[in-house]
Amino acid sequence: MLVLGIESSCDETAAAVVEDGRLIKSNIIASQIKTHAPFGGVVPELASREHLETIDAIVRGALEAAEVTIGQVDGIAVTQGPGLVGSLLVGISFAKSLAMAAAKPLVGVNHIEGHIYSVAFENPPVQYPALALVVSGGHTTLFLIPEEGKYGVLGRTRDDAAGEAFDKVAKLLGLGYPGGPVIDRLARNGNSSSAELVFTVPRMEGGNLDFSFSGLKTAVMRYVREQGIDPVSVGTAEGDSVGAPDRKILDLVASFQEKVVQSLLKRLQAAVHRHPPRTIILAGGVACNSALREQVSAIDFGVPVYFPSPVLTTDNAAMIAAAGCRRLVAGEDDGLGFSAIANMKLENVVLKGYEVPENTRYRV
Repeated sequence: MLVLGIESSCDETAAAVVEDGRLIKSNIIASQIKTHAPFGGVVPELASREHLETIDAIVRGALEAAEVTIGQVDGIAVTQGPGLVGSLLVGISFAKSLAMAAAKPLVGVNHIEGHIYSVAFENPPVQYPALALVVSGGHTTLFLIPEEGKYGVLGRTRDDAAGEAFDKVAKLLGLGYPGGPVIDRLARNGNSSSAELVFTVPRMEGGNLDFSFSGLKTAVMRYVREQGIDPVSVGTAEGDSVGAPDRKILDLVASFQEKVVQSLLKRLQAAVHRHPPRTIILAGGVACNSALREQVSAIDFGVPVYFPSPVLTTDNAAMIAAAGCRRLVAGEDDGLGFSAIANMKLENVVLKGYEVPENTRYRV
């Protein structure tokens, strides 16, 4: 089965053609980083306008790169949510037009489920039950997947997502946008155990598997203020340095990153102990972080850990096509009546023993 995937949930316009949910025939991504970098984050109106300008060329490019026509595609999968509603609607409207004109079945895909399926292309088939830790700019969620297509939430962030915390700390220090890659790069030259830094791993009362990064971000802000650290400009890409940060900033970002990674690993290890899986999945933009990948790989979980390649950790349409393929093979078709769901959830299994406390307190 050939599936055309379309992704436009945030600031990447993407299209891909995937065969049988596992073979990428094409994967085209147009990034908007240069558009949003001056603002330190994604501007929704600018994002949707740029999607409008590029989506036709991106979809055409994906079909041409795969050497297929829309008539040869068996079905279309498009991101339905979560995401920016204006951006989502651009992709959904375009997908509906294609589906109607070419008489093809169409399914709306949850963007987070897409991230989970991003490991399908370079790893053996997932064995269930599985655990999936999805870590990105907008999401930090730990899923138990008892069988394919069934998702129960074991833990989620109660404030900032991990990637969001990276971006906010980078903006505070003048390191550019997106913050994750530049902090990852600079942290390699820093000392995360500097005696001056007293950050601790974010903790939750009650021993549940939720995450919290707001307190850690606040601790960084307090340290910057107390030390009188001025923002610098070091660029966001390898070899793009405008100025070299001093030792305090290098140690600061190294310590901050280390605490984020330790927090993620602590919950993941606890989840493995409580719900022994046959496969562990680590996905989302922060799954590209070198420290996280190295430390997860160094742990013997007793089961395989699947990562997507770096290009597939970011928003892309190949993962949307892979997630949609399962439903299209089953004969599903959402038709033309569905719309964008900005806060779309991925949770269709109720897990016994997991309840979100009403008045949860966080400590750093």
